[in-house]
Amino acid sequence: MKKVVLLSFSLILGLVLSQLIPNITNPEFFESSKSITNFLLFTCLSFIMINVGREFELDKTKIKSYATDYGVAMASAAIPWIFVAIYFMLLLPPEYLGNWDAWKENLLLSRFSAPTSAGILFTMLLAVGLKNSWIYKKIQILAIFDDLDTILLMIPLQIMMIGVKLPLLLIVIIITILLWYGWKFLNKFSIPQTWRAITTYSIIIVLLSNFTYWGTTKLFGAGNGIHLEVLLPAFVLGMSIKSVHYTSKIEVRYTNIISYVFMLLVGLVTPQFIGVDTLTASLNAKTITATFVEMEWSTIAFHVLMVTLLSNIGKMLPIFFYKDRALKERVALSIGMFARGEVGAGIIVLSIGYSLGGYILTIAMLSLVLNLVLTGFFIMYVKKLAYQVYNKE
Repeated sequence: MKKVVLLSFSLILGLVLSQLIPNITNPEFFESSKSITNFLLFTCLSFIMINVGREFELDKTKIKSYATDYGVAMASAAIPWIFVAIYFMLLLPPEYLGNWDAWKENLLLSRFSAPTSAGILFTMLLAVGLKNSWIYKKIQILAIFDDLDTILLMIPLQIMMIGVKLPLLLIVIIITILLWYGWKFLNKFSIPQTWRAITTYSIIIVLLSNFTYWGTTKLFGAGNGIHLEVLLPAFVLGMSIKSVHYTSKIEVRYTNIISYVFMLLVGLVTPQFIGVDTLTASLNAKTITATFVEMEWSTIAFHVLMVTLLSNIGKMLPIFFYKDRALKERVALSIGMFARGEVGAGIIVLSIGYSLGGYILTIAMLSLVLNLVLTGFFIMYVKKLAYQVYNKE
């Protein structure tokens, strides 16, 4: 529970600072500091995704047995995403319902509602004593498949944002090589996995990503550089490592600190939405979602509740599968999938990178905060249902 509270606090603090700092600092200093903030942000994201990849362990000899689990995980990620994307479209003026640019922006931003936070979920289920339960073992598989599906689907979504350009073929080739490498060398390499080592790998991935963009911009011209985001390379590196899970206090403490710093930075890079000149902001907007910045806070609060409700209703799909288990177990499994966190925040960061904004972004951010705050209550209810089933047995 402590970790969830600190993650929520870090994100809220970052949001508050994102609205205050532009008004109390020199505009030039604020703009110049963004490159440092972004570097730290993506280094933390790489660190988190490497650890998510390290959790990805499959028995290749029994690959067919995972088909149902992957289907359930994929659908459990897709349904909240579709619900929220449609809801976001309905928040725009009616004339945008047939606008493809508006759809692709909201399809990208609403993807934040899809991934379950494996790190938060596993930690909390262990804390409430469910390590040896069917719920924990099944949710391990579903949450990792859920994150994998989210990362893979981000690729075509990002391609939609970039458009069909000359570098597109190179992006597809690089992604194909990464996916082949990850599968070919799944859990193969015994390399250092301390917090220092993973931090070093994360910095290298961010530097390579930046170098790729810089190099291809020089090669193909401004506007045509390859944005090779860190999500997939970091995940692939993690899944290729023969995982050794360190449990020393310093490893756990440092990993948690990275998560807190990441959530703080996610809030910090949020575009200003309080005290802005709405007319100027609308005229300077580069995307459709960023055009609409004005909405009453009471209305925003209502939409935050609705988006949170829709995204969690979409996670209830596992109830209709695994019929050999008790209904309460399946309900507990579904509610456990409500946990959101770092991966969803990573999607929002990428969306901000494509200049998405306005009240749609504000609602998405606050929905993530609300879901984080509620996670402790979700897990306690999972524990209650699980103990009712297992005490009977």
